[in-house]
Amino acid sequence: MLTLGVLASGSGSNFQSIVNNIESGYLNARVAVLISDKPDAYAIERAKKHNIEHLVLNPKDFPDKDAYYSHIAKELKRRGVELVILAGFMRVVGKALIDEYRNRIMNIHPALLPSFPGLHGQKQAADYSVKISGCTVHFVDEGMDTGPIIIQAAVPAYHDDTEETLGKRILKQEHKIFPYAIKLYSEGKITLESRKVVISGDREDFAVANPPIDELKT
Repeated sequence: MLTLGVLASGSGSNFQSIVNNIESGYLNARVAVLISDKPDAYAIERAKKHNIEHLVLNPKDFPDKDAYYSHIAKELKRRGVELVILAGFMRVVGKALIDEYRNRIMNIHPALLPSFPGLHGQKQAADYSVKISGCTVHFVDEGMDTGPIIIQAAVPAYHDDTEETLGKRILKQEHKIFPYAIKLYSEGKITLESRKVVISGDREDFAVANPPIDELKT
């Protein structure tokens, strides 16, 4: 069983999706702790409903960024966390945490990286009137959404899309591919060759998480 630690700043819908997939038996994992930088994050309420330990760690309570992320790393290690999940954690992760969990931190980004990194990927895509958008699960490195790409899903984008309408379409796919990426990791099917992620197994299984664009027009 894979032990997860989740970091979240907001509503925690991806956190909820992961918990649902654990409780259904799809994921052979457990969430040891949810850590939030926001005391009013709804993700905390989700953790309470599922009897998952939660911590609020405000960076303002620490002398600097290194101290903050060193403390987070210690809290995760104390609980035996093997894989760190960023489920809407709205901060750039510090070096202390990255060094402790190198290639063991996963993030979900609402764009097809390397396009539109950073905040408001959905808005950027809508403003550029792209025809295809989507989401990306990637490992976290020191850059802004620059880590090795694990898996992606595409969704259609329309000329009248807004950040909100496109975001809703993308979020549906986030809830599918994030648990799937964790499942691949838990089954030992992910390896890194330089900065390329190689996924072992049946290509048809992999395609389930990457459905053709014409299947996503809802």
